[in-house]
Amino acid sequence: MTDPATPPEPAAHQKIDTSVPHSARIWNYWLGGKDNYPVDEQAGDAYTAVFPGIVTIARSSRAFLRRTLTYLVTEAGIRQFLDVGTGLPTAENTHEVAQRLAPEARIVYVDNDPMVLAHARALLHSSAEGATAYVDADVTDPDRILAVAAETLDLGRPTALILSNILGHVADHDQARSIVSRLMAALPSGSHLVVDDGSLGVDPVFEQAQAAYNDSGAVPYNLRTVEEITAFFDGLELIEPGVVPVTRWRPDPGSPAPETVAEHGGLARKP
Repeated sequence: MTDPATPPEPAAHQKIDTSVPHSARIWNYWLGGKDNYPVDEQAGDAYTAVFPGIVTIARSSRAFLRRTLTYLVTEAGIRQFLDVGTGLPTAENTHEVAQRLAPEARIVYVDNDPMVLAHARALLHSSAEGATAYVDADVTDPDRILAVAAETLDLGRPTALILSNILGHVADHDQARSIVSRLMAALPSGSHLVVDDGSLGVDPVFEQAQAAYNDSGAVPYNLRTVEEITAFFDGLELIEPGVVPVTRWRPDPGSPAPETVAEHGGLARKP
């Protein structure tokens, strides 16, 4: 078994391309991170020039992740997390939230970006009681994800599968649904699924900005309708309030009235 504290070094053929904007680095830029390049800042600024609300979406998505993780640990009793498409480390990463609430929690991060791999050690500061590990794999290869994740997680125990702003990189909706189904099929009853993604039919300016981004040379990201996002939870038991704008999923008590954003998400339990 690979020591979770020592992730593999990037393969020689994996190079960080600083000439093309990359979604993980742009997202990091919008969240106030430093792990990005001028090309990412330029693409991010071009996007916000058309649609400034993308920064709110990025930060609302991160807050949604924190709230769903809190539910999973404190109410559902989950102690294992498979975070696919984790992106670059920022504040309130999955292992930080989960292990703050349950130090014994075990987390596997999955991504295939060489820059994320280069920063894997920043992600792998686990609590002494728990574990974190990194899988270098593509979301379109669920069998590899499961095989390597099983080196750190006991997939016979309830596990939370997190797919936050990653399924949009799979253009074909049926393929995206198949990936989710394959991953959830390998997890036992009591496991949970978290999905959130940019949504169509909410804000036409957002859709205009996304179309321009997709034409920029970056890897395209495909927005989906709320109905398509909801379909990822077929066969599962949605936790209230269901699939909603991420700002409206169990907002923190006492927080201001949440605005509606073009990012929908939900959390469901496998019966």
